[in-house]
Amino acid sequence: MPAEPRPSLTLRQIEVVRAIMITGTIAGAAALLNVSAPGISRLMKYTERSLKLRLFERKQGRYVPTPQARDIFEQINGVYRKVDDLQQMLARIERGVDEELRLGSVPSISHVMVPRAIERLKRSHPDLRLDVNILKIEEALDYLLLARGELAVMSYRLHHPGIDFLPLAKGELFCIVPENHPFAGRQEITPAEIAGQPLIGIDPNDPYGRILTEIFARHGLSYDIVIRARFGTTVCALVKAGLGIAIIDQFTVAHGSMPGIRLLRITVPTRFQTYVAVKADRPLSRFAESFIGLLREEMRAVAPHLN
Repeated sequence: MPAEPRPSLTLRQIEVVRAIMITGTIAGAAALLNVSAPGISRLMKYTERSLKLRLFERKQGRYVPTPQARDIFEQINGVYRKVDDLQQMLARIERGVDEELRLGSVPSISHVMVPRAIERLKRSHPDLRLDVNILKIEEALDYLLLARGELAVMSYRLHHPGIDFLPLAKGELFCIVPENHPFAGRQEITPAEIAGQPLIGIDPNDPYGRILTEIFARHGLSYDIVIRARFGTTVCALVKAGLGIAIIDQFTVAHGSMPGIRLLRITVPTRFQTYVAVKADRPLSRFAESFIGLLREEMRAVAPHLN
């Protein structure tokens, strides 16, 4: 003859038994579990039949555990303590406790876009620690390949078999002038007009500097860069001081981050694509994936007509 099946409890039965233990009544258990009282009563009777054991006695209108069921209740409480421990551990992971995200970014995107994405990330994971590095483009490969960080936000795509480049957002360049400049009241400016002014410029080998150089070469324009500066924030400060005009990417000056200057649209196309670089053979952490998604949203919102 086949062996008689061992008595067992489903998770739902455990939940119902514990609810009756806590509240002492069928109605109380039903309210605690947000279900109907008849359903609790039926499941309780079925459970006792299945176990061939009476779990509760009625005393003065309340359900009191029977002596025979005492060990069962201790085990049920043990299960719930472990579930609570699991929930607390999951909550710690969600908050980012004891976790760190290390990321790098080129200066143009680190000034406004990266902090906005980090602020949103910290709202979801308030205990997450971050290590943020400002990188030159040529530093990004070593930063990832030597595992100094998990991702690098880039204004340009390089080529390396060990690095993947994920598109972030398209952007464009603007001409910036001091707010008291004769051009400050205009909406747009031509390459010829830009070339006729004292220019504050970034390195022609920089991705944005290369766009500027190509524009002037395409139109056969000669120009004079009177001051060279490495970072866009420095360029903006020099323009604000009245030392010349410049061409800058829109992410550096997004959300009015640079008061004292005016933005003019350039009459020729100046679009570019930004990326996030990651190590090709390394899965991303959930925090890195969240950050990339948030940064992409922030950047695409700056230029929705391009993305």
